[in-house]
Amino acid sequence: MKFQLLDIVPHQRNPVSGRLVSPAERLSQTILLAQRAEQLGFDAFAVGERHAGQFLSSSPTVLLGAIAASTSRIRLQTGVTVLSLLDAFRVAEDYATIDQLARGRLEITIGKGNELAHFPLFGLQASEQYQLLTEKYELLRRLWSEEAVSWSGRYRPDLHEVTSQPRPFAGPIRIWHGSATSRTAVELAARWGDPLFSANAIQPLSAYRELIAHYFEEYELHGHDPARAYVGAGSGAGGLFIADSARQAKEQFGPVYEGLVANRNVPGNNTPFRNIDHAIAEGPALVGTVEQVVDKILRFHEAFSHDLQSVSLPSTIPLEHQLEILEAFANQVIPAVRDKVSTTLWEEGDPYAHRPAFAGAQPAVDLDLLVAKR
Repeated sequence: MKFQLLDIVPHQRNPVSGRLVSPAERLSQTILLAQRAEQLGFDAFAVGERHAGQFLSSSPTVLLGAIAASTSRIRLQTGVTVLSLLDAFRVAEDYATIDQLARGRLEITIGKGNELAHFPLFGLQASEQYQLLTEKYELLRRLWSEEAVSWSGRYRPDLHEVTSQPRPFAGPIRIWHGSATSRTAVELAARWGDPLFSANAIQPLSAYRELIAHYFEEYELHGHDPARAYVGAGSGAGGLFIADSARQAKEQFGPVYEGLVANRNVPGNNTPFRNIDHAIAEGPALVGTVEQVVDKILRFHEAFSHDLQSVSLPSTIPLEHQLEILEAFANQVIPAVRDKVSTTLWEEGDPYAHRPAFAGAQPAVDLDLLVAKR
């Protein structure tokens, strides 16, 4: 199995201590966490995109550009790019620029977003969210795979033999499809033979199991090789907390989790898991000992057969504590899960394994060398 660290950059006050870091500090933490994830051997780091609520991830391209310039191996992803809101031509330009900076380490996950409040901010109708997503996706994939593109659609002016610049670093950038509640994204992914990323966040596990099973069925019906039907799965935003005992984990993290849930009211994005026991027993939260976290990820895998596990740290606790949890996960959880679960994602057999040539191992830019060449 492969592992991703996701930061949707929530900016929230700790409901127990009242502590709130500055926006500048919170954004710096995201970059630092990406660097540390690379050092610890994570396969990917993802930045979310939110335009409503208590988040600082409205400009994921800016953050990913900074991360691309300060890392050299780890793959970069989005979680998600809210394509329904955006212009596909600008998305093609921005993310290809990041891909060039990252030397081919970029993949993106697209979606319509799971917060209804962002559509009015962009002058769009929530009732058209899936039509927007489908049309913009089909244009985006053409812009990355073709030159001199001519195109007409409903949601933007026509294009006449245009080529977006820059081009991606090493062929088209892989696009995953994020799914939280609907079959639309699942069926779009299966139709085009793309991978699926299941949110596994705001519904019971059984609902996500059903969506993923539908993806596998549709994928084969469209004639794609089932060996390439890659699936990613989340674990609930901020739902990773490791301690020496289950009791300690619940005592330390439970009040924080429950305080955040009690204060959260975002239409379209509310969790049904109202207390820590419910979140651990029936929800996606990875809270407990190393052994309990390993067992839960393996239970996820029994339900989803996923290749990529995404985790998020609780951003309201001190950064030092977050880094301790991240290190425990990397050094103890990841090896234990990989001992049980294998995948060809980014390995031999994956057509995108060559982006970049050494599974992300591209040297960082040597500024002294660049100056010398001039």
